[in-house]
Amino acid sequence: MTVAARLSPQPWMTAPESRAVFAALDAGGADARFVGGCVRDAWLGRPVKDIDIATHAPPERVMELLEAAGIRVIPTGITHGTVTALCGGKPYEITTLRRDVENFGRHARVEFTDDWVEDAARRDLTMNALSCTPDGAMFDPFGGLADLAAGRVRFVGEARRRIEEDVLRLLRFFRFHAHYGRGEPDAEAMAACRELAPRLPTLSGERVRGELFRLLTAPCAAAVWRLMMGQGIMVHLLPEAMDTGRLDRLIAVERDLGVTPDPTRRLAAVLDSDRPGALRAAEALRLSNRERDRMLALVEPPVALAPSDDRKTLRQGLYRIGDGELFGDLLMMAAAIHGGPLDLMALRRALEVAGDLPDLRLPIAGRDLLDLGIPRGPAVGEMLKRVEGWWIAEDFRPGRDACLEMARGLRDQASGRSA
Repeated sequence: MTVAARLSPQPWMTAPESRAVFAALDAGGADARFVGGCVRDAWLGRPVKDIDIATHAPPERVMELLEAAGIRVIPTGITHGTVTALCGGKPYEITTLRRDVENFGRHARVEFTDDWVEDAARRDLTMNALSCTPDGAMFDPFGGLADLAAGRVRFVGEARRRIEEDVLRLLRFFRFHAHYGRGEPDAEAMAACRELAPRLPTLSGERVRGELFRLLTAPCAAAVWRLMMGQGIMVHLLPEAMDTGRLDRLIAVERDLGVTPDPTRRLAAVLDSDRPGALRAAEALRLSNRERDRMLALVEPPVALAPSDDRKTLRQGLYRIGDGELFGDLLMMAAAIHGGPLDLMALRRALEVAGDLPDLRLPIAGRDLLDLGIPRGPAVGEMLKRVEGWWIAEDFRPGRDACLEMARGLRDQASGRSA
């Protein structure tokens, strides 16, 4: 395989930890390269997250070489050829080159190989089949560089066959199109996705959630979601999630505020459903309890909020919610639902109220009322509620002494009535 291009030195490539891992492999004659996402994103000038390495050396030999160099290594997936090196606290996933012998859908029987092209042919997309030596020599067996330049997401080989091997690749296609694609999607891939979409329900909710959540963080998530709806994809996954107009508006709100995209918030925006429908979506995606509860609160808000509300009303809403993050989410959702021109200054002022939450704590508790002679039992809770109502109506301004004085007055008033 000839060198297709050269990648300029990257900090993660030249880091002492990376050099140490490659030096350990090279000492034993193991040919190794960076592969996959780190190469793809570095070529595009995007931040690199995980560093993956491939080598022709068998996994047991990789472990020997790393341990001989004093590098900790974990056999994370040794039966499939993968180990993880921990060097300087950084993880490096190292996988032996493989070729498929027999395919069983998601799982395949593989054999180790020393053929880089055979290994690259197993990858789903051309842009993920790139590899790079430590000195920056790029290898591109399937035209991934041209596809990256064109914003074209394309399967390695026949699209239908690649999706049949693992139906999750159907969702990965749309996720990568959302983050890397431009213009019209690949026609062959789209035809295969339409044909094989009925197989999506065979996937686990956790795997679907992973892909959809990554897709939802893309700047053009709503456009790609509409594309999936139009191709008959979403009806097999989340028939309740069809409000891309509101998702568009929420994305615009987040962008104008400079807020980090949040997949749970964006999922709530695209749900065109009530609480039961949201619960079905949460179950289908196997959301965590926290994700589920947060999404439900956004679908059916516990408090009606609007960025145009006065500060006192906003503080009362914040107190009832008791969660500054959810308070902010609800305000952003309210702005997206409104649909009119965004009053960014009003929204920013409203969001600032979330910082008041630590001060919105009733200064007295039940034990204080017991000290005032209120008999233990329902009377304590009833009086505490009355004091709290007065305190809220006073915009949370009264302090401990004032609240105790109010409690004494209510106690004396009650005593006078009983007398």
